[in-house]
Amino acid sequence: MIDAATELGKTIGLAAACRALGVPRSSLYRAAQPPAESGSPAPRPTPARALSQAEKAQVRAMLNSERFQDQAPREVYATLLDEGRHYCHWRTMYRILAEHDEVHERRNQRRPSSR
Repeated sequence: MIDAATELGKTIGLAAACRALGVPRSSLYRAAQPPAESGSPAPRPTPARALSQAEKAQVRAMLNSERFQDQAPREVYATLLDEGRHYCHWRTMYRILAEHDEVHERRNQRRPSSR
């Protein structure tokens, strides 16, 4: 049906050919595209301003230090800015903690009873 619509489209136009044969134009255009070579897209390049592994380790150690262990990354970010130090943005701090599954509450919590 796609081939017939393509042939008929050369004479009367693709829109009219698809309408006459009851073929969606999107199917016609999709069939004309080359097949995808692989199932996954190409990996994204690392940005030039990304933190190195050593810098990430330094930020993680600072976030897990005794001084900041009970503070959220936004609070740590604000405290460090007040002191005139800047390691990275607070969102990057969250990403670094998420890489190591440390974003959640790390203290022991009482489980709710099932009454």
